[in-house]
Amino acid sequence: MEHYDGENDYMQQEDDWDRDLLLDPAWEKQQRKTFTAWCNSHLRKAGTQIENIEEDFRDGLKLMLLLEVISGERLAKPERGKMRVHKISNVNKALDFIASKGVKLVSIGAEEIVDGNAKMTLGMIWTIILRFAIQDISVEETSAKEGLLLWCQRKTAPYKNVNIQNFHISWKDGLGFCALIHRHRPELIDYGKLRKDDPMTNLNTAFDVAEKYLDIPKMLDAEDIVGTARPDEKAIMTYVSSFYHAFSGAQKAETAANRICKVLAVNQENEQLMEDYEKLASDLLEWIRRTIPWLENRLPENTMQAMQQKLEDFRDYRRLHKPPKVQEKCQLEINFNTLQTKLRLSNRPAFMPSEGKMVSDINNAWGSLEGAEKGYEEWLLNEIRRLERLDHLAEKFRQKAAIHEAWTEGKEDLLQKRDYETASLSEIKALLKKHEAFESDLAAHQDRVEQIAAIAQELNELDYYDSPSVNARCQRICDQWDALGAMTVKRTEALQRTEKLLETIDQLYLEFAKRAAPFNNWMEGAMEDLQDTFIVHTIEEIQGLSTAHEQFKATLPEADKERQAILGIHNEIAKIVQTYHVNMAGTNPYTTINPQEINAKWDKVRQLVPQRDQALIEEHARQQNNERLRRQFATQANVIGPWIQTKMEEIGRISIEMHGTLEDQLTHLRQYEKSIINYKPKIDQLEGDHQLIQEALIFDNKHTNYTMEHIRVGWEQLLTTIARTINEIENQILTRDAKGISQEQLNEFRASFNHFDRDHSGTLGAEEFKACLISLGFDIANDAQGENEFSRIMSVVDPNRMGIVTFQAFIDFMSRETADTDTADQVMASFKVLAGDKNYILADELRRELPPDQAEYCIARMAPYTGPDGVPGALDYMSFSTALYGESDL
Repeated sequence: MEHYDGENDYMQQEDDWDRDLLLDPAWEKQQRKTFTAWCNSHLRKAGTQIENIEEDFRDGLKLMLLLEVISGERLAKPERGKMRVHKISNVNKALDFIASKGVKLVSIGAEEIVDGNAKMTLGMIWTIILRFAIQDISVEETSAKEGLLLWCQRKTAPYKNVNIQNFHISWKDGLGFCALIHRHRPELIDYGKLRKDDPMTNLNTAFDVAEKYLDIPKMLDAEDIVGTARPDEKAIMTYVSSFYHAFSGAQKAETAANRICKVLAVNQENEQLMEDYEKLASDLLEWIRRTIPWLENRLPENTMQAMQQKLEDFRDYRRLHKPPKVQEKCQLEINFNTLQTKLRLSNRPAFMPSEGKMVSDINNAWGSLEGAEKGYEEWLLNEIRRLERLDHLAEKFRQKAAIHEAWTEGKEDLLQKRDYETASLSEIKALLKKHEAFESDLAAHQDRVEQIAAIAQELNELDYYDSPSVNARCQRICDQWDALGAMTVKRTEALQRTEKLLETIDQLYLEFAKRAAPFNNWMEGAMEDLQDTFIVHTIEEIQGLSTAHEQFKATLPEADKERQAILGIHNEIAKIVQTYHVNMAGTNPYTTINPQEINAKWDKVRQLVPQRDQALIEEHARQQNNERLRRQFATQANVIGPWIQTKMEEIGRISIEMHGTLEDQLTHLRQYEKSIINYKPKIDQLEGDHQLIQEALIFDNKHTNYTMEHIRVGWEQLLTTIARTINEIENQILTRDAKGISQEQLNEFRASFNHFDRDHSGTLGAEEFKACLISLGFDIANDAQGENEFSRIMSVVDPNRMGIVTFQAFIDFMSRETADTDTADQVMASFKVLAGDKNYILADELRRELPPDQAEYCIARMAPYTGPDGVPGALDYMSFSTALYGESDL
C-alpha cells in the first residue's frame, strides 16, 4: 500500500488545484467531453454507454459496471432498487472498490455523486482514469504522469516543430498527436504535408485517423483545444493515455523482435562454426590421403647423392609441410570443443560432424600418417648407411694419411734448427724435455704409419679404383718416417752437450729469483694499497685507515736494506758471464724481474706515501660533514614517521565508527584530508635533506630507523587510505540513493557489519558474513541446501573468490535482483506477438519486424503451417522455436 500513498498525494494536490480551475467553463466542457468518451470506450465492451456524465452515474450501476470492465474484477452485487438509499449503497460500493486499489478519495462522497454534483463526478472519473489508465505507465523508472510525458517526448523526438513539455499548450497545434500516430503507423498520415500554422487541420486529422484506424474514440473537438488559451491538462492526459495503450502492443513487438534476433544470431554463428569445421577437416584428411603414399614409397636409389636428396625432401616435409598441419589439427580440435561449449551454453543439441570427419577419425588418419613417416625415415637411414660402407675404407685411408701428414708438417725443419746455441740453461732443459716428448710422440705415431700401410694393402686386395694414388701416397709417408728417425738422434746429442755448459750459472739466477720475487710482490702490494680508492662511511673507519698507514711507513727502512742485497746478486751474475765469455742469449729464466724494474717500483712507493697522507686527511673532513647530515635528517624523520602512523590509526578508527549521517562523515573526512595535505611542506623539506644525503653517498644512519623510502611509502599509504575512505563513504551515499536504502537501514547494515568485523579490517570472512546474514533474518540452514544457497550468495558478493566481503559488496547484495533468461517458450511467445496472436506467421510479417538477414533466415527454415486455421504462405513458428533449443529437428 505504500506504493500508492505517494501517488495519492499527487492526486490530492491535483484535486486541490482543480477546485478553482474547474470553475472555468471551457475546461469543464473539455473534461466532460473527454471523460464521457473515455468512459464509453470501456462501457461499450459491456454493450452500454452514457450520455450525461453526472446524471448517468447517479444510481451507481454504470459506475460499478465501468470499474468491472477496466479492472477485470467482479464488484459486490449492486442494489436494484430506485430509492436514494439504494443508489448511495451502489456508489459507496464503487468508491470502496477504488479505495481498495490504494486510492485516497479526497472530499468525494456517495451523496454528492447521487445528487449529480458535476465537479465531484468529474473529480471521481479523473481519479479512476489516473489510477487505471495512467498510473501503471512506466518508462525508465518514471511512472504515471512523468512516465507518460517521457514516452511522448521519446516518440516525438525525431519530428521537427514538435516539443512536448506538458499536457496543455504543447498539444495545441496538433502536431504532437500526428507525430505519435506517424511514429507507430506511418502509412496513416502524410506527416510531411502538415503545417504548424494549421492546428485545426492537424487536430482533426489526428482525431479522425485515431477513431477510424486505432479504435480511439474522439474525446475532444479541435475547436475545444484551439479555442482555449490553455487546454485542460486532465483532458489531454486522458486522450494521450489512450494513444499510449493503443501503441503499447508495438513496444511488445519490438521487444519480441529483439529477442528473436538474439536467438537467431547465436544459431547463425554456430552454423558458421560447423561449416568451418567441416571444411578444415576435409582439407586436413585430403592432405593426409595424398601424403601417406609418398611416405610408403620404398624404391631405393643407386647413388648417395640421390638418397641424400630423398632425405632432404623428408626433412623439408618435417620442417615446412607438416608443422602447419599439426597446427591445423590442433585448431580443429579447439574449434570443435568451442562449438560444443557454445551449443551447450545456448541450450542447443551437440554438433555431429559428417561421417568420417569426427575428431577420432582425424586422429586415426593422423596415426596412420605418423606410422608411415616413422617407417620411411628408418628406410632412408638404412639405405644411406649401406652406401656409406662402400666408401668407408677409402675415406678411412684418406683421413689417417691426412692426420699423419699434418703431424709431420714442419717436423724436419724443427729437428734441423740450431736454437740451442743461443739458449739459456733453462731453455736448454726445456728443449731437452720438449725433444724427449717429441721422441715419445714419434714412437706413438709408429702405429698410425703401420695402419696406413695396412689399409693401403687392403684397398689393393679389394681392387679399389684409385689404388695407384693410394700406393704413391703411402710410399711418401714411409720414406719421410725413416728420415725423421735419423734427424731425431742427431738433435739429442747436440742438446746434451749445451746443457752441461750452462749449468754453472744456474744457481745464481735461481737465488736472485727467489729473493726478487717476494720483494717485488711486496712493492706491488704496497703500490696497490697506496693507490686503492677507499670507501668509508664513518669517522671510525677513516681513523682505522690512518693508523694502518702509519704502521706501513714504519717498515720502509728495512725494505730498503733488502733491495740493496738483491741488486748485489745481479752484479755477481754479470761478473761471471763477462769472465767466462758465456753466450747468454736470454734473461733470467726463473723470473722476469730486473734491477731497473725494482728501482722504478721503489721510487714509485716513496712517491705515493705523501699522496696517501693527503687523501686520508680529506676523507676525514668529509666524514665529519656526513655525520652532520645524518643527524639533521634523523631529527625530522623521527617526528614525521610517528605522525604518519598516528594518522593512519585515526583514519582506521574513523572508517569503522559511525558518527552522524554519511554526509557528516564525508565532510569530516574531507576536512581531515585537508589537514593531512597541509603537512606536505614538511615531507618536501625532508626530501631536500634526503637529497643532500644521497649526493654525499651516505647509505646508513644509526640515529634513526626511518628511511626516506619508509616515509614516502607511509605518506602515499596515508593519502591513499584517506582517499579510499572518502570514496567508500561516497559509494555508500550513491548506493543509499540509488537503491532506496534509508539512513537508518544503512546504519543498521553498518552496525551489523562492524559487529562481526572482529579484527576491524573493514571486511568479513565467509563465516563472519554468514553469521551477519543470519542476524539480519536470512534463513541459511546447516544442511546441504543451506550450504549451496550460501555458496551462491558468496559467488555474488565475492566474484573473485578472495574469501572476504567488503561493506560495499554487502550493501549491493541487500538490494540485488535476479536477471532473466530466454527459453523456447519465451521465443515462441515473442513470435506470437509478431504474428498478432495467430498460431502461424507470414513472411511479410517477419520482413516487417526483423532485420533482412534474420528475416530470410527464419523464412528459409520455418516449416509450412498445417493447422486448420492456416492460410497460404503460413509458417510454423512454434516448431521453429523448439528446434532452436534442440527440442525438435530444425
